[in-house]
Amino acid sequence: MKIEIKLETQILGIFTLLNPLGGFRELISLNMKKIYLLCSLVLFLFPFIENTDNNLWAGTIAADTVFVKKCNDFKVSGDGASVEWGKTDWINLAQLNSDNPDYQTKVKILYSPTGIYFLYNCGDKKVTSTMKADNLNLWEEDVVEAFLWTDEQFPVYFEYELSPFNFELPILVPNNNGKFLGWLPWNYHGEKKTRHATSVTGGKLIGGGNITSWIAEFFIPYKLLEPLSNVPPSSGTKWRANMYRIDYDNENEMSFAWQKTSHTFHEYKKFGTFIFE
Repeated sequence: MKIEIKLETQILGIFTLLNPLGGFRELISLNMKKIYLLCSLVLFLFPFIENTDNNLWAGTIAADTVFVKKCNDFKVSGDGASVEWGKTDWINLAQLNSDNPDYQTKVKILYSPTGIYFLYNCGDKKVTSTMKADNLNLWEEDVVEAFLWTDEQFPVYFEYELSPFNFELPILVPNNNGKFLGWLPWNYHGEKKTRHATSVTGGKLIGGGNITSWIAEFFIPYKLLEPLSNVPPSSGTKWRANMYRIDYDNENEMSFAWQKTSHTFHEYKKFGTFIFE
């Protein structure tokens, strides 16, 4: 990530502001309180300097950190049509084992008083999906995934998967130093139920069908994440998280990730950080 800062010019500007008459010796004798206040202001403003790298910009200050912006609750349509999505920008997922521009994957994230929203746009050529039910091994075919680790003191995180045919896998995962198992939600209805929808562009949503992309949009309510800590988030709350995609065109698995992992998507210590606006 490149942050365009003309450091020399800014430093010179600070010195000029503090001491318009010039002279380093006179600068030393200035009121230290003023210097402290000015330096504090510079440090405060630094994270908000515009990031000109479009690969990461969604209020990011580093490649592993993103500011999640607030929104009003809205209808999940499967095509990202809500005007609320205009409040944030795309985050690109890196291809882990290939480099094909036709499969570019990008994600948007928002949060509301009731839950967190995700929008995935997945460049693709073919729908590789046959499963027609929830809670199956969706990762064995085309899929998008989001992992939410709300409290670093507690090695349990929420994993959500969605297929092109809009079938889901919502599980809570305890991970004991690499030994992990997913648990399905109980009494999964009402305020605990996710909302999700999918669509395709450039073709029809049929197994093996030719397309140019598919879109996954979903909402995870905070009620489903109880009793995890730091839920619901408030302004300044930090969660660890990661976002993934798997594609199986031509029987070759292509993996995509926001934060790269080495062997499995469950390497939670390599997750990035969400900071809530």
